[in-house]
Amino acid sequence: MVKRQQINTEETASADLLQDLYLLDQFFMGFALDEAQQARDFGEVPIGAVVVIDKQIVGSGHNQPIRRNDPTAHAEISALRAAAERIGNYRLIDATLYVTIEPCAMCAGAMVNARIKRLVYGAAEIRAGAVDSVFQICTNSSLNHRIEVTSGVKSEECRKLMQVFFRERRKGKAEAGIAENSQE
Repeated sequence: MVKRQQINTEETASADLLQDLYLLDQFFMGFALDEAQQARDFGEVPIGAVVVIDKQIVGSGHNQPIRRNDPTAHAEISALRAAAERIGNYRLIDATLYVTIEPCAMCAGAMVNARIKRLVYGAAEIRAGAVDSVFQICTNSSLNHRIEVTSGVKSEECRKLMQVFFRERRKGKAEAGIAENSQE
């Protein structure tokens, strides 16, 4: 009888930890979504990221390659740079990176080099995702570091933000084309 109670207690503790992790992931992905909305407001592809250590945001960023004329100014890179500067170390060993869209190869490589412990992302990027969709950089056994990956957190919100952005962008280009044709 005692043995059964002990097992149930362990199962309850595990379930509680998973529930806590789920809630933390939901909470911090909200901040990544806020960053993505900032990118959108500047006309950039709406991707946002935050770096969390000990349940505190130590770095954040959103896409801004157009504004900065910098092809490396992705949300993840900006958040990693801010976190490394804040903690005074380029190794972010105990960090979790929350990002709204599955990272590209450049960003996944930077996460491996930074030794991120955990990556949590929202929606998959089926054309260029380098974590699960196209490449598996974060879990590649050939590399000297592997990252624990959780996907699908607030995926519908993350996906919708991207879809609306690109729908509006295409609509704007179509309307510009109609205006050009009517002037001829």
